[in-house]
Amino acid sequence: MTLANGRPYLAIPGPSVMPDRVLAAMHRAAPNIYEGDLIDMVGSLRADLKAVACSTQNLAIYIGNGHATWEAANSNVFRRGDTAIVLATGRFGHGWAENARLLGVDTAITDFGKAAPIDLERAEAALRAHPDARAVMVTHVDTATSARNDVAAVRRLMDDLGHPGLLMVDCIASLGCDEFRFDAWGADVMIAASQKGLMTPPGLGFVFFSDKALEACKGSDLRTPYWDWTPRNAAQWFYENWYGTAPTHHLFGLREALDMIHEEGIEAVWDRHSRLASAVWAAAEAWGREGAFRLNIADPQHRGHSVTAARLSGEDGTRLRRWTEHQAGVTLGIGLGMAELDDPAGHAFFRIAHMGHVNAHMTLGALAVMDAGMKALGIAHGSGALDAAARALA
Repeated sequence: MTLANGRPYLAIPGPSVMPDRVLAAMHRAAPNIYEGDLIDMVGSLRADLKAVACSTQNLAIYIGNGHATWEAANSNVFRRGDTAIVLATGRFGHGWAENARLLGVDTAITDFGKAAPIDLERAEAALRAHPDARAVMVTHVDTATSARNDVAAVRRLMDDLGHPGLLMVDCIASLGCDEFRFDAWGADVMIAASQKGLMTPPGLGFVFFSDKALEACKGSDLRTPYWDWTPRNAAQWFYENWYGTAPTHHLFGLREALDMIHEEGIEAVWDRHSRLASAVWAAAEAWGREGAFRLNIADPQHRGHSVTAARLSGEDGTRLRRWTEHQAGVTLGIGLGMAELDDPAGHAFFRIAHMGHVNAHMTLGALAVMDAGMKALGIAHGSGALDAAARALA
């Protein structure tokens, strides 16, 4: 017997829950791609995307996932033989660096491990060691570790040192969830994708870039016709946005998702994610009073508000994930790239997403299912988690 029959809840960190409004907007016949409503919509879509990023500058939209935006950004910014300073706080910082390396960029990686944010003293040492680096690459929220980095502080450090590099930021896990201010925080390049805080199916990638980056990167020699951000940013007609056929139904879905974000207000969206995250953390603290339950990032100031990485012991993380999915209809995320010496297969780790189209009853429900799963499986844990989560929301 299973209690999973009914509407499932996909609580993984992307693709996130897609609102009914988004699904309905996409459920239509193929449109005319040469004139009409679809063409008229794209101008407002670009403006509203910039508003979510708090940017007044430049934007290129690609058909692709988050990894595609790594390559789009790298291809436009770097020249062969350039050096990129990479401040890595998890799997995705290393992934972005690997993409740059395979394109012919020298990557100077400072690894802050799997359970900590950027340490500014070590970041300063990296900047001083590579004063001519083309760019500094930072992940705002690493989807695997859930570490959240202070982008504005990195910008201040670069300015204090007079470092000429461009500040590049991966916001794939954070845009539309955590506060991010492209202009005010001094970012030069920011990448994002459609399938997380923007509540749209995977398939759209976004590269935001400053006027400074646009000018500085005119001589980059890794740019290919498809990845070139120049025509996509300055498109005078619809075809130039896509270098071919447009992702029509993704655009209809994204338009509806942006309407939802702007109806709520971006600061209210940030606040909702912060409060839902606090409920997850309150429950985790209660569970951790007995047994092995721990959050991956100890300091709440350094945790992302879109996803929380946690661990149990042995194979208990995998056992809990399988129980919540198959017995209760709640799918938690795997512990991506978190294997350790005492857990070589990574079975202790798992992730709880609270990103995008998520509210109090969804988060409280997921926590209640986790609590039931630990009881059903005999996994040691502290009591009072659900009461603590409710108080955090109240």
